[in-house]
Amino acid sequence: MASEDSCGVKSGVFIRQDSSSTSLSLGFDPYQAGLNLQFVEPLEDRYKCVTCSFVLCNPYQTGCGHRFCENCIAELTETKPIAVCPIDHERIITNWLFRDNCCKREVWNLMVYCKNSPACNVKTSFGRLGDHLKKCEFEHVACINGCDAILHRKDLMDHLQTVCEYREEACQYCKVKLIFKNIKEHEAVACPNFPIQCTYNCGKSLLRSELDSHLMECPEAEVECSYKKYGCHVKEKRWMIREHEHSYLNEHLLLVVTINTKLEEQILDLKNTLCERNQAIIQLEEQISKLDMEMRRLNGHISKNDDEVARTQKMLAGHTDKIIKIEQQSQQLCRRFDEEGRSEISALKEIISVLKEKVDRAENSIASLATFEPCLKQHESLLNAHKKLLEKNDERFRVIEATGYNGKLIWKINNYRARKQEAAEGRAPSLFSQPFYTSRCGYRLCARAYLYGDGTGKGTHLSLFFVVMKGDYDSLLAWPFKQKVTLLLLDQSPKKNHIVEFFKADASSTSFQRPVSEMNIASGCPKFVSHTVLESGKTATFIKDDTLFIKVIVDLSDLEDL
Repeated sequence: MASEDSCGVKSGVFIRQDSSSTSLSLGFDPYQAGLNLQFVEPLEDRYKCVTCSFVLCNPYQTGCGHRFCENCIAELTETKPIAVCPIDHERIITNWLFRDNCCKREVWNLMVYCKNSPACNVKTSFGRLGDHLKKCEFEHVACINGCDAILHRKDLMDHLQTVCEYREEACQYCKVKLIFKNIKEHEAVACPNFPIQCTYNCGKSLLRSELDSHLMECPEAEVECSYKKYGCHVKEKRWMIREHEHSYLNEHLLLVVTINTKLEEQILDLKNTLCERNQAIIQLEEQISKLDMEMRRLNGHISKNDDEVARTQKMLAGHTDKIIKIEQQSQQLCRRFDEEGRSEISALKEIISVLKEKVDRAENSIASLATFEPCLKQHESLLNAHKKLLEKNDERFRVIEATGYNGKLIWKINNYRARKQEAAEGRAPSLFSQPFYTSRCGYRLCARAYLYGDGTGKGTHLSLFFVVMKGDYDSLLAWPFKQKVTLLLLDQSPKKNHIVEFFKADASSTSFQRPVSEMNIASGCPKFVSHTVLESGKTATFIKDDTLFIKVIVDLSDLEDL
């Protein structure tokens, strides 16, 4: 039923409620509408779906013994509230559906003609038809260059080399490799070696890269007269401009003379302006000499002020002597004050000595308290031990309160995004739920989730597994564990579009034998739900307030109660 994955966890075969999750590893789609292959031997009725009458694709068998394609049985059970077998009108119970791998192997061994028959006369088994179609010369394939052409595989190479407009070819002029459909545009616009005619129609043929340098010399190009800056505004072709300059030499000289005359007049104006400015400079020099005389007069006043400052300093020195005398008198007054305050100081000293005695007594009492420190530390260690015991008991009571004994588990996972990040970084790859039981003395079970995925689902899916744990009553229970298990990811919106997977325990698997350690190897689905579906919230709300709920149900209908 299950196979070991790369991490030692078994992944089983499940019936998913949405048929879009299943696929075949073939080169063709067996679910396409109207697929009707031609078998070598007439197709027996037992290999036909009772609904679509075509060959069985991933057959499932109902409780009444009839076989359906996987898509057909999914459509029948999902579209009708009560599904009924179209052959014997028996009610179809989804819990009794199972994948008929034996019939599937028989179907895959049936010999079938290639679907491109009669062009292709190959006969192969139905299971290997997809491999044959990957190399069949008459299979229709699309052009790999993206030109939307559909053709036989045998014609593809010739199409890619000679027909496809998206093939790569070299420009015949510059040898640059381009897409074939763009070569004409390249030659007309960008190719540097493409031969073109001069834009001024001088009759010369040249390369596009040489055009700019040619236009600087082309005799047909329009240019301006070289005497434009003197006032000639004639604009003609280059060969005509040369004749114009020779023919109108006198007129050009008159223009030059006129400009020179204007320049001479401007020079005379500049000379007059310079003379005026020289006169202004002379006047400024006279003003500077007057200011020098004024400065000398001010220096004489400054010397007089210096004499006045010296007299003032002598007066300050006399005042300094008077201040010294006053300080001496103040010191005498302080001595008298000291003699009077000695009596007060002695009284203060007596008060201080009394306070010191009180402080000494207080320090002695504090030293005696130090002997109680070992007792205090012992009491603190006992209190810490009691706190740890209380926390352990609280945790045990919470687990006991959350434990179910009816074969059902509701597992609430908080802080989804933070825990997923921890799983991605490898700090906490998986989470275990609290244990639950099939009865008070029944099997001990739990669930295991990899938020960042495990095995084939790592990095892309949430992986969910079922674990059989070691219990107190295992010696009284029947082994191996054979019950049907249903795994659900609950939709928290009113739509209730839960994702459901279920399987029946494989008696030959070590995952369901009596545990010899704390728990057996987990069994489940590495690709239970993709991160895109889980986190997008388009079809259902699986994550709300950063919390998701997982439900596990064990079928107890045929389980004997102790």
